[in-house]
Amino acid sequence: MPIVETEKSDGVMVVRLNRPERLNALGAELRAALGEAWREFRDSPELEVGIITGAGRAFCAGEDMKQALERGAPGLSPDVIDDPYWDQTLPKPVIAAINGFAMGGGFQLMERSDLRVAVRGAVFEMSEAKRWLLGGYQHGFWANLPHPVATEMAFAFRFSAERLHELGFLNRLVEPEDLLSTAREMAAHLMSLPPAARVNTLVMMRAMRPTLPSEIDRLGDLLRNHGALSDLMESRAAFAEKRPPNFKGWDDPADRDRTPTLDDARQQLAVRGD
Repeated sequence: MPIVETEKSDGVMVVRLNRPERLNALGAELRAALGEAWREFRDSPELEVGIITGAGRAFCAGEDMKQALERGAPGLSPDVIDDPYWDQTLPKPVIAAINGFAMGGGFQLMERSDLRVAVRGAVFEMSEAKRWLLGGYQHGFWANLPHPVATEMAFAFRFSAERLHELGFLNRLVEPEDLLSTAREMAAHLMSLPPAARVNTLVMMRAMRPTLPSEIDRLGDLLRNHGALSDLMESRAAFAEKRPPNFKGWDDPADRDRTPTLDDARQQLAVRGD
């Protein structure tokens, strides 16, 4: 069975992550296959709307922790993957059909979609605070969520599909047996529009997405490296070994009181002339 399955009909391409035994974790092989599928979708003159979904009980569990430990480095595979969906350069709309867990990198995979339908009971988590030295501060901002909810998301609290639907983060909430048919109905609606309206409206809606100010981006860069970097692999080892993590926190305990601030970020940008 291919690690990524595709189906094409009536101008619509379904891309299905097919690694259910690993909850569709984003290993190097899966990422490469996704890139190949999305390049085919991008380059085909017959395909206009994409649907991304998963096989089994997860949409995508995110980073492949086992591969990260084998590699000795955190995060997704360092290989350069030409994936226009992940890079957000895909000029065609994509509907996410979330069939189960969407965690970490899987949350980000879903987040890149333009429209979203999820099954009742699906679970969502932006896991950066568990695996890195800075939580996912930007995700709630991009989604226009209220600040307390964005803070909850940044601290890696879990969200149910029902709650995210109430918050406006999901377009549709359905029973499992209705997931793909609902996504296909949404795709059929998009296909019924004048082609220029579909293309131009997508460009406009994406242009209206919130973007982070440069000073916030710079502060994020500073904070991502402020702390004991050994904790990155410790979090992954503890997850793999099913034990509580033994975090160090800071290599120098005094660093806790030297945490970078927004003023530090502004000063660095001023020095650089940005």
